[in-house]
Amino acid sequence: MVIEKFINRVLVGDCIDQMNKLPSESVDLIFADPPYNLQLNGELSRPDQSKVNGVNESWDQFESISDYDKYTKLWMTAARRVLKPNGAIWVIGSYHNVFRLGYILQDLGYWMLNDVIWRKVNPMPNFRGRRFTNAHETLIWASKTNTSKYTFNYEAMKSLNGDLQMRSDWLIPICTGEERLKDKDGKKIHPTQKPENLISRVIMSSSNIGDVVLDPFFGTGTTGAVSKRLGRNFIGIEQNAKYVLEAEKRINSVVKIDSDELIQTPRKTSEPRIPFGNLLEQGLINPGELLQDLRNRWTAKIRADGSLISKDTKGSIHSVGAHLQGLQACNGWTFWHIKRSGKLVPIDNLRLAARAVNQA
Repeated sequence: MVIEKFINRVLVGDCIDQMNKLPSESVDLIFADPPYNLQLNGELSRPDQSKVNGVNESWDQFESISDYDKYTKLWMTAARRVLKPNGAIWVIGSYHNVFRLGYILQDLGYWMLNDVIWRKVNPMPNFRGRRFTNAHETLIWASKTNTSKYTFNYEAMKSLNGDLQMRSDWLIPICTGEERLKDKDGKKIHPTQKPENLISRVIMSSSNIGDVVLDPFFGTGTTGAVSKRLGRNFIGIEQNAKYVLEAEKRINSVVKIDSDELIQTPRKTSEPRIPFGNLLEQGLINPGELLQDLRNRWTAKIRADGSLISKDTKGSIHSVGAHLQGLQACNGWTFWHIKRSGKLVPIDNLRLAARAVNQA
């Protein structure tokens, strides 16, 4: 059995049955937004007595916690079978169910990588005033096993976060406005539609261009739409025919980002190592030239052997930078700058140029 006949399609039916039809170890990433088992009792009204449209669909109703656990174990087992050895899964939940999701994930042999807090910029108020406003949901990120060589696009996420390490609390609005799918009467088509920005971070962080992303609770197709836009393949599974129709219309209207702009940012550790001395050998820098930090606090002279000398210290670009700042470590590639065409540029730019020459 080959995976190609399933990709970029929405499979209609029960997610467990449909996953059991997929080839073993055939998908790279799973994003699962399962029923939360909200256990709502009675109607909820706003202060003006207007009704709040909560989640009352049959797919979110279970006879007991035990029944919910059994269902969760079945779908997670089916999901684990189709994950590649180096694959990973993201599961989202609220306080109603996320602790049970995590417990069962670990019982089945998944390996926890992170929990991510989705902080909602615009959460729904607690109209009854008897609890804290529920302003977040939790995503669990886990690899298939503790030895899986899972994908994490660290540099891409750092770039997305303004060149700072991305933290595990994501401040993202809930799905509103034009992004929210509504019927002709203006009512929400799906009660738990997730924002595309949330799914984009999941897919960008933990998959590569061309990977297969499976969503066993596809709903109105957010995962499929984002996957297509970001150059990934998707498999959606959904049992509600109305949701399937809306998902397909939505995905068909998505325009894939141009391949020239859709760049997979590699981890720096996976790129060929370039010694600072290589820049001398290629004539990109010269002995005697001065390096300085961006704020012009310190300078250092380049020596013919690729070392630096500054005041009372000499050594590598990293050790000299650390010594001058009184730090234990320093990334000299980003700390030191050099003048080119009248402007200060980081020497890391020259390293990129040297790497390009070496790979040519």
